[in-house]
Amino acid sequence: MSNETSPPALAGERGAEQDGVHDGRRAGRSTLSGQNFQPADDGVSKDTRRRVIAASFIGNFVEWFDYAVYGYLAVTIATVFFPESDPQTGLLLTFALFAISFLVRPLGGFVWGHIGDRVGRRTALSLSILIMSGATFCIALIPGYNTIGIWAPILLLIIRVVQGFSASGEYAGASAFLVEYAPANKRGLYAAVVPASTAAGLLLGSLLAGLLTVLLSSDAMQSWGWRLPFLLAAPMGLIGRYIRTKLEDTPVFREMAAEDDAVKAPVSSLFRNHWRQLLQAVGAVLLNAVGFYVILSYMPTYLSSELGLGETESFLATTVALVTYIGFIFLTGMLSDRYGRKKVLIAASVSFILLTVPAFALLGTGNFLVIVLVQILLGAMLTLNDGTLPSFLAEMFPTRVRYSGFAVSFNLSNALFGGTAPFMATLLIAATASDLAPAWYLVAAAVISLIAVALSRETCKEPLRHE
Repeated sequence: MSNETSPPALAGERGAEQDGVHDGRRAGRSTLSGQNFQPADDGVSKDTRRRVIAASFIGNFVEWFDYAVYGYLAVTIATVFFPESDPQTGLLLTFALFAISFLVRPLGGFVWGHIGDRVGRRTALSLSILIMSGATFCIALIPGYNTIGIWAPILLLIIRVVQGFSASGEYAGASAFLVEYAPANKRGLYAAVVPASTAAGLLLGSLLAGLLTVLLSSDAMQSWGWRLPFLLAAPMGLIGRYIRTKLEDTPVFREMAAEDDAVKAPVSSLFRNHWRQLLQAVGAVLLNAVGFYVILSYMPTYLSSELGLGETESFLATTVALVTYIGFIFLTGMLSDRYGRKKVLIAASVSFILLTVPAFALLGTGNFLVIVLVQILLGAMLTLNDGTLPSFLAEMFPTRVRYSGFAVSFNLSNALFGGTAPFMATLLIAATASDLAPAWYLVAAAVISLIAVALSRETCKEPLRHE
């Protein structure tokens, strides 16, 4: 691989091309609209970029495949691990375990951010995918409550915590990896691979859950059927790790390391020198955190448990929406490269504020075609945020603390609001007796994100910064 990218020894000669900022030197820049751009030809081959895309895709795919399966099979999992509870309580307990596993994600963000900024992006990503896929595989091996009693949900909780810890480095690391390898004028498009892999993982999870629901009886699902998707994590994770170990670290990180410019305590530097950007990032992620888990993970449960739609129809509607979602993601990435990150993110927040409640009201009609169209609309609205956020967050922080800034802000917001979204949606419906409660929850998240993004600065037409 060393023949395809600039070795560290050439960092002083070519670093300005690769990162756009190099000790005050300004070599190899062009100007567009009065702002500096690094040239598209930065010494990284197309073959290397293809492998970077594949490595980033598969790791994030495994992570969100697990979350999809857990969300889509929540009703079955509740029966297996909480059989003595009534259906709604069991579902609440299942989503509570889902939420608790997110509480460790900020800690994971600190740890993986430190490793990624000090040791390297590749090292952090290779370790995180190994832990994540191993933990997901172990879920399939846990005996149910009827076999080992209270130890069943306890073991499930422990494994979910391990998953939360490992997953906290995946999304941030993959996004930073892609942005730092991407041509300057396509960072939004390249970073869109990460949420696209998320949607692809959800899509496969939805397809498998729906297929198992159709083919297997209720007894078979509760006995062994629900375990099958989790078993797939091990081989997928090993493939992803293999691809990642064959890559070099990003050009800008190797340049920084060659100059011995990495900070010893990136997280400390983040809170000391970049706390404003950190707060803005947490707020910007809020809509993504709530919207993602409500629209793409919780929705099948909402349609079947709250609106009375059949489980097969619920999975089918979500699957159709996810297929269109992946296409919208890449379109959004291109739009953010053309018009800027802020404009697209603001459009996302405004769309949710105006359209979420009417969209959820239409879901209540029970008409299958209407439900599918509404889910496609909600998904398209979410992609305006989801497809832009990875490049927005990666560009917000300099190379020295990029992994830490992304990981801490993304995981903190997801821990507080993302992992709790299915639980909060179920709880709000029970408390208000209104099926529109999740919609108002989304509107509140959109308002906060709108304010955070409006206060941030535009970065898409600026070079990546070291400092």
